Amino acid sequence: MSKVRVGIIGAGRIGKIHADNLLRMAEAEVVAISDLFASEELMAWASARGIGIVTTDSTELIGNPDIDAIFICSSTDTHVPLIVQAAEAGKHIFCEKPVSMDVNRTREALHAVEKAGVKLQIGFNRRFDHNFKRLRELVGQGRIGETHLVKITSRDPNPPSPEYIKVSGGIFMDMAIHDFDMARFMAGSEVESVFAQGGVLVDPVFAEYDDLDTAITTLTFANGAFAVIDNSRRAAYGYDQRVEVFGSKGAASADNDYPNTVVVSDEAGVVRDKPLHFFLERYNEAYVEETRMFIDSVLHNRPLPVEGFDGLQAELIAMAAKQSVKLGRPVKLSELA
Repeated sequence: MSKVRVGIIGAGRIGKIHADNLLRMAEAEVVAISDLFASEELMAWASARGIGIVTTDSTELIGNPDIDAIFICSSTDTHVPLIVQAAEAGKHIFCEKPVSMDVNRTREALHAVEKAGVKLQIGFNRRFDHNFKRLRELVGQGRIGETHLVKITSRDPNPPSPEYIKVSGGIFMDMAIHDFDMARFMAGSEVESVFAQGGVLVDPVFAEYDDLDTAITTLTFANGAFAVIDNSRRAAYGYDQRVEVFGSKGAASADNDYPNTVVVSDEAGVVRDKPLHFFLERYNEAYVEETRMFIDSVLHNRPLPVEGFDGLQAELIAMAAKQSVKLGRPVKLSELA
């Protein structure tokens, strides 16, 4: 195999981002893209990029013998059946998070992948951010000693629309799931228990859908370390993404990314630009890197950087967090087994 031939299911924002990133890689070829709404705009978009097949039928991609790997970028409720179909067809799979909102269905998908012997990478793109990747390297090198605390701040610049809130799965499954994966990534250990608290402080519309817009989650790891994660659906100053790891020999932290490094100091104060405004700006290169590593793994049969197991663990933590808020107590992951 000289290059990986890819079919993309779902031509929304994320699907198009992955397509454009794949098209930049000599080792990959985008053969086809499918979407339930194969509009004239999508046809023109695909034609301009040399993507020869545009269809409304995802099975056409999965059954295509000229396709080696499937990128699943469609709605969450379609992920499990598409993973199962792709695995049975012998295709390697990249799937956006979460795999599903039901851990039993996620296990079903992982079983199909294992049985077929194909690869499944989950789209936890933040692991590939240059700041967080370097922070994890320092932790892995023992620079801060034994990890004691992981602190994560994750705040969006603006809340999503009511239509999105309705189907999002809630703040823990939709938003904080990235932070749960990041906490595991940084701690190098599995979560044993979860204690979460939350409220509706940003917009009452969240309460209409039994959701939260502000939350604090504490994780206890098997190695004795702790993580504290704060989430908000609205930060007036922009996208706030910070991580600190504190240990027996010191601490290391990763700050926000900014449009530039200029800081103005005068008699009025010290001022710099606000952080990059949203995830497409903040994690642009992370999307490229996660895609590159998936293609490299398929092409050279190397281990994946993020696997189905990681997706399952993040979902279990999200479920435990939701249960913790409801019950008002810590919830062990073993209770959800």
